[in-house]
Amino acid sequence: MKAVVVLTVLASLVAAPAPAYASRAPLTLEVLSSRPDQVTGGDALIRVRGGDGARVRVLRGGEDVTAAFKRTGNGLTGLVTGLAVGENTITATARRHRTTLELRNHPIEGPVFSGPHQYPFLCKTERSGLGPPVVDNQDGQGMRVVGGWSRDCFAPTVTDRLYRSTDGAYKPMPAQGRPADLATTTTLDGRTVDFVVRRERGVINRFLYSIALLEDGWNGRAIYRFDGGVGIGHDQGTLGSSALDPYGLGKGYAILHSSGTRTSVHYNLILGGETALMVKERFVEQHGLPLYTVGVGGSGGAIQQYIYGQNHGDRVIDAAIPQYSYPDMVTQTIHVGDCELLERYMDHNPRWARWDDRTALIGMNASDTVANPYTGRPGSDECVNGWRGLTPLTMNPLWTSDNDPEWERMDPPGVKDTVQWTHWDDVRNVYGVDERGYARSTWDNVGVQYGLRALADGTITPEEFLDLNARVGSWKEAADMVREGCPFVPSACPADFDPWSARNASLSGDPAPRRAGGPEAIRNVRRSGLVFGGDIDIPVIDWRHYLEERLDMHNAHQSFASRKRMLDHDGRAGNQVIWFTDARPDGPAFDQTPEALRVIDEWMANIRKYPARGVVGNKPPQAVDRCFATDGTEIAAGPHVWDGILDRRTPGPCTQRFPLYGTSRTVAGGPIEGGVYKCRLQPVERALAKGLYGTWRPTPDERARLKQIFPTGVCDY
Repeated sequence: MKAVVVLTVLASLVAAPAPAYASRAPLTLEVLSSRPDQVTGGDALIRVRGGDGARVRVLRGGEDVTAAFKRTGNGLTGLVTGLAVGENTITATARRHRTTLELRNHPIEGPVFSGPHQYPFLCKTERSGLGPPVVDNQDGQGMRVVGGWSRDCFAPTVTDRLYRSTDGAYKPMPAQGRPADLATTTTLDGRTVDFVVRRERGVINRFLYSIALLEDGWNGRAIYRFDGGVGIGHDQGTLGSSALDPYGLGKGYAILHSSGTRTSVHYNLILGGETALMVKERFVEQHGLPLYTVGVGGSGGAIQQYIYGQNHGDRVIDAAIPQYSYPDMVTQTIHVGDCELLERYMDHNPRWARWDDRTALIGMNASDTVANPYTGRPGSDECVNGWRGLTPLTMNPLWTSDNDPEWERMDPPGVKDTVQWTHWDDVRNVYGVDERGYARSTWDNVGVQYGLRALADGTITPEEFLDLNARVGSWKEAADMVREGCPFVPSACPADFDPWSARNASLSGDPAPRRAGGPEAIRNVRRSGLVFGGDIDIPVIDWRHYLEERLDMHNAHQSFASRKRMLDHDGRAGNQVIWFTDARPDGPAFDQTPEALRVIDEWMANIRKYPARGVVGNKPPQAVDRCFATDGTEIAAGPHVWDGILDRRTPGPCTQRFPLYGTSRTVAGGPIEGGVYKCRLQPVERALAKGLYGTWRPTPDERARLKQIFPTGVCDY
């Protein structure tokens, strides 16, 4: 794996005044706050080193900006402002030495590399306490919101001071005096200080951002808090409560956060990564380089850490604590898109009245005793409890139930009806657009043999296997979909009950047709950076509560799906450790995140001290695979606790304690790592010759039926 380059010096912007003398070495220029070609907002933190001890002069274009530079431990550091949009040249001279650095500056509203801005776009600066968006009427293309026209939802930066009270609330800090209920906190480095927070909020890349840290207790480290959820874009979003993470702030970490890195706002992680880079850039410009930045966040917040760690190396985060993780979101759509199809089939077939049996088809856990949120009676599965409604949310351009009521206040009226409300359209810059004007989709189930492993192990009969695959069907194309019924459109309830979205499924015919994903969309997404391919080299502690018995959507095998992708990438995954904490029987009771932060801190300290050892060579003793009891006490730790999952060894102690489930596609013969958008097809005869169906030896009629259901062949995973 490529080595992680750790920047070890905390830049001080309050040192002796410039100009200054540089060290006796060749003159160099570097940007500390971003890549030289990805500068944003008209400013950049620049470092000058070398110059044989001569007096250094720095120019922006032809203008002397030397006064912005101060001496630091590693040369001269200065925030160069006034950069024009586009190309800029920074020049440093020292006697006979001269060097230049080319910068490309982008507007603070972006984009840098994410592609054209999305419109319409709902502004929420006023709701978030930043006032109405700045008026910006460009040829009438904007959207009129409360406060005027705005295309990019910009609002001036606001800085305030908060304190944490002894009852756990944040309150405005008075300009004078010390509140009687002001709490104190002890930072990571052992200082006890007043819990007073200085916070900056504003708009970067059209999204709200927050940078918060103790006024008198920053420990030199930063946490980027990423949030989860599922959103379809066209929305500025709001800041989450994690922006004022009390544990992180209390320990002295700076907390970075943005509505653009909350997947409840959108799932365009090309745009999200761009936003994270810009927020990090702003932080470095204001506070200097941190010792390190660690990502923390669950579900979609975990996905972002894997994706941004892959796409941007250590430029956003130097270490990651993904919680309740998946490798990425876009490959989850593959098996999640099966849920409603399989549930409709089972709900209309008495064979599947016993809920425990349904794991045989969906792969995920099922229970006869867990309450069903749609019937109110015992009996449910993860497709229902965790994923119901995600298929129409992802695929149906007429989906509206999740839209913000504030859209109704937009001018002109009906602007939300101009949006195609699908995940594919939210990321149309990646997926592309078809000849009918709809974003291309990757979803495909051609050749997928639902229930194959259940057939092979004797759980279902050949007749049941053939019936299932003949009737399961597929999804219509976006242009052919209609509005959803109950429960997704409350006004349609109770008469128009359609929790399977059957009106938007292709179910007629014998056999019912399968759907082919767009080859162009699949090619585009695979090379886009939205799919986690396993190329991540930073320290990773992947932690989750074990929630399988609650039928929670955060299924536990996903941590190992990420590990398998890392192993597939380069044969190594030593920089990732997997921790499970039990949540049985009453739900989560212990948070392992503080321990993970302590281990990351030791890990990063080792890397700073022994950089040549790399990430894996610097792992502290506790940076190993582990599992914990409900109260957080360790059950087992070490390199073999998860044996039996990705290998054929005897199951380890954690493997035995925490059973894993799969997906509809692993039941169909797919791999644990998932990610197979479109399977390679093989003739039915070849599949039979391979013994794919266990002990089943089809009769001539059954063989003919199998070929009728799969005329182009079956999946060869």
